[in-house]
Amino acid sequence: MFLYINVLCHKILTITFLLCRFDFCSENTMKRPSENLGQVLFGERIEPSPYKFEFKKPAVCQKVCTKSYDINSPADKAKLDFLKKGMLLNYQHHWIVDNMPVTWCYDVEDGQKFCNPGFPIGCYVTEGGRAKDACVVNSNFNEKDAFYIFNHVDITIHYHIVEHEQLGARLYFNVSVLTQITCAMIINFVLLLSLPSIMNSLVIVLFLSGMVAMIMLRTLHKDIARYNQMDSVEDAQEEFGWKLVHGDVFRPPRKGMLLSVFLGSGTQIFIMTFVTLFFACLGFLSPANRGALMTCAVVLWVLLGTPAGYVAARLYKSFGGEKWKTNVLLTALLCPGVVFADFFVMNLILWGEGSSAAMPFGTLVAILALWFCISVPLTFIGAYFGFKKAVSKYQPTYFTSIHTNTSHNREYVFRPMLSVRILPFGCIFIQLFFILNSIWSHQMYYMFGFLFLVFIILVITCSEATILLCYFHLCAEDYHWQWRSFLTSGFTAVYFLVYAIHYFFSKLQITGLASTILYFGYTMIMALIFFLFTGKYFNFLKKEG
Repeated sequence: MFLYINVLCHKILTITFLLCRFDFCSENTMKRPSENLGQVLFGERIEPSPYKFEFKKPAVCQKVCTKSYDINSPADKAKLDFLKKGMLLNYQHHWIVDNMPVTWCYDVEDGQKFCNPGFPIGCYVTEGGRAKDACVVNSNFNEKDAFYIFNHVDITIHYHIVEHEQLGARLYFNVSVLTQITCAMIINFVLLLSLPSIMNSLVIVLFLSGMVAMIMLRTLHKDIARYNQMDSVEDAQEEFGWKLVHGDVFRPPRKGMLLSVFLGSGTQIFIMTFVTLFFACLGFLSPANRGALMTCAVVLWVLLGTPAGYVAARLYKSFGGEKWKTNVLLTALLCPGVVFADFFVMNLILWGEGSSAAMPFGTLVAILALWFCISVPLTFIGAYFGFKKAVSKYQPTYFTSIHTNTSHNREYVFRPMLSVRILPFGCIFIQLFFILNSIWSHQMYYMFGFLFLVFIILVITCSEATILLCYFHLCAEDYHWQWRSFLTSGFTAVYFLVYAIHYFFSKLQITGLASTILYFGYTMIMALIFFLFTGKYFNFLKKEG
């Protein structure tokens, strides 16, 4: 059996290191496993371990290697200082056997066992005799101002015996034996949190659907009937509400170029997310296949430049825009460029800290090649067909000459906007907690079925919230609905950002300037992607219009 070692990390800093950085025993004879793009982006660096053992063959106190240090040597002293710093910061080993994480279990006060996916490299007892971190699990760690390095590891491997040949297809389920009751407890915990969240989200969807249906079937129908009864000029001059601005709703919005670019990028992200989650639900992107989810997402994003260019060009043309070259270039470069610039700055910080999570220069070049050699040309192809297609014949080419002052009606819309905009976020915040845990607490996320259902609910909720607030704006005689409709659902990203800040201060113990910058830098990338993803539902509304 082969034991592999992932990067060493901890909960206080977001900076990871390879095993050799702490001068532990390393394996130089075996070939290092190849990593896919997703693993590199997530900072995984899996390498073979020096621990050798055979299946069903016990080994007792088997020597692995010996390390000697001369305290008078500056190089050796630097190695020991770095090792002590790692123990003070509670850096954790992450081992892998049979593609499963090795779990460290120890007894707690109530007689039960607590299991953690990873175990510390050592611990420290302060000058006052207070045991820190892992030193509390053993009363023998009691010497004051002492470092204890965990240089001996007892490994227990649980396996499943297959007595009959026809049960061979169940070999996959030996995972449950490795975790036993703990796995069931985790699944029950996840279900207890996820199911009420799903039910709450469904209630929100039904609530919004009822409001939209009431508006469409009752209020709007009544308004149309009342407007149709007006057959005199005097009656027509007394129009109010959305009827007064019905000829202005297709006026080109301010900064229509930027809006079309955002919608094109949002379309690209939406399709990428849908296909990725769909494949994950079918089991093609299992968590056991490390990095497959991120690799699939990146490849799909590269290949989906065509719909992004098409949607951006189509909308920009409907706005009466003529700078098609600028539109295509912004669609292909603006949003991806912001993400890449942020990511590159974060990578520079990781390089400066000597972290193993820093992306190699060759991988950066490969990503740039995928972007400029595949995604950008596909965006131009999509834009070509988008500009080539004629504007819809149902879109009016005339507008009313009367411009109303809508400032006195903004209070009519402001309060509903604040309450309705939080509803889409209410559908996702439970799953968001598990996703952030998987990213920052190094836990495995596998509830893709729940996530896909939440994704569908989020799509419906954002669309209905956009329709609802758009109607409120038109009733307030405000025909500047395009940007407001985009920001209605896109505002969910602001709630996401607020929750990420709350998660940082309440759930994490991150310290240090570099780690804090890394957390908020990556969070800003996620917030931008989420903003474009949720704001994209304006396009659905425009099609309905």
